[in-house]
Amino acid sequence: MNTVLAVPEASAPGLVRAVIGLFKLRIGTLIAITALVGFVVTPGGDAGAMQALVLTLGTLMASASAGAFNQYHEHATDRLMLRTRNRAFVTGVLPRHRAWLLLFALMLAAGVGTVWLLVNPLAAMFVFLGAFFYAIVYTVWLKRRSWLNIVVGGLSGSFAVLAGGAAANPAFGPLPWLFALILFLWTPPHFWSLAIAGQSDYKAAGIPMLPVVVGSRRAARVVYLSTWALVLASIAPVGFGMGALYLVGAAVGGAYFICRAAQLARLQDRQTAIRCFLASLLQLSAVLIAACFDAALR
Repeated sequence: MNTVLAVPEASAPGLVRAVIGLFKLRIGTLIAITALVGFVVTPGGDAGAMQALVLTLGTLMASASAGAFNQYHEHATDRLMLRTRNRAFVTGVLPRHRAWLLLFALMLAAGVGTVWLLVNPLAAMFVFLGAFFYAIVYTVWLKRRSWLNIVVGGLSGSFAVLAGGAAANPAFGPLPWLFALILFLWTPPHFWSLAIAGQSDYKAAGIPMLPVVVGSRRAARVVYLSTWALVLASIAPVGFGMGALYLVGAAVGGAYFICRAAQLARLQDRQTAIRCFLASLLQLSAVLIAACFDAALR
């Protein structure tokens, strides 16, 4: 008797969740917010609300295309990991077909092209580089080859900040570069905390994340030291025009992240790693929110 493999049926809410998960809209929204922060903290520009809206939507579309390509390319590896085995291309809720690649390319072209036409070419270039570094440099070139994968891939968030700065003022000064540095330094301790929690998953999938390569204990020490570097970098914008409100947000969020990273350096169990991972999200949120309010009050 022949066995027919049926594609799982999904309800309308389930299909919506599958699409949101495919395009990684939560991550894409965070990337778009970082671009908007780059926009609002950059002084001396004459761009208005329309340019900010176009930048935000264009960045979101480009990020979504890169995130979906990541799942398309990684579907075989995703089957091996508990955290990713329920993704739409793995379960078959969304059939994996080459037509998706055309959609991803069109989304990227639409996002970058719109920013190019309605904002400026420099901002569009940074939007493109953010998507390129995540989809190609991280996903295709580095993820399965080097523990530096997430370090270099983390530049995707940095490029989003620079896109915001370029959108506000193509001759942007040091602040967008400093916030790009913050995003660059934030990604490794953020992701390595998660990788410590899911070390067995990455080991089973053959992905050389830092905890797999050097062990959880050494990786946790690296997380702790890199968290200090991140927090010090997050204070630096105060010397270039950011005010007291920003300083309070960066200091409070940073102190909390350092405390959680110190706990992880002492104990590398899953619960402590997840708490450190969540602390990284709180720290970045504090920096971004404080930057927006501080810029609004200047």
